[in-house]
Amino acid sequence: MNRVLLLEDDLNIVELLTIHLQDLGCETVAAMNGLQGLTMATDQPFDLIILDIMLPGMNGIDVCRRFRQTNRHTPILILSAKSEEIDKVVGLETGADDYLTKPFSVREFIARVKVIFRRKEDQLIIPDTTSVSPVIRFAGLEIDTDKRKVTLNGNRVDLSPREFDLITLMASNPGKSYSRKRLLNLVWGYDFEGYEHTVNSHINRLRGKIEKDISNPEFILTTWGVGYRFNEEL
Repeated sequence: MNRVLLLEDDLNIVELLTIHLQDLGCETVAAMNGLQGLTMATDQPFDLIILDIMLPGMNGIDVCRRFRQTNRHTPILILSAKSEEIDKVVGLETGADDYLTKPFSVREFIARVKVIFRRKEDQLIIPDTTSVSPVIRFAGLEIDTDKRKVTLNGNRVDLSPREFDLITLMASNPGKSYSRKRLLNLVWGYDFEGYEHTVNSHINRLRGKIEKDISNPEFILTTWGVGYRFNEEL
């Protein structure tokens, strides 16, 4: 049973989400105060955190930022009435895995949650140790796909699950260009128009962690008019 923490101060939305999450077999816990929710998220194990931005006590962005300082792996889905692109970008760059705006489609909400849980299950699959080496190496960058560990010049790089999946996908296929829509489908597992900014934000964050100069990247290159590719010349 997946445990879900709802950080939402609208009781009607809490009740609506609880009904549909329980239909998916989830156990739900709710908090209507940001500071209280952060304490619960830190002290208890959850498989998903659903987070509103406008919360009393501590806003959702600060909750997300503080939580990500100690936990990089628990998925966070922001559910907010703040629908401007800059709000979505800030939420994703703070550490959220997904962003859905209010009012929202219950069907789309369920689809997003199912994708998050499916990805969690996929990550628990034990790799085939008889296959080729799980370590990918390029010019000081090392990606251990078994341990989900990335190092650069011997130093560990702390990546979110989405960032790790992005770099692993592209580094496994150097030179292959991926459109933002294709990356959204392969890494996030869904195909919704208008959410390509999600990919852009994660690529920018990833570049900030592995590139010496993000304005002149060495590893993750832009294919103009298409999307992104991993540098095949390394």
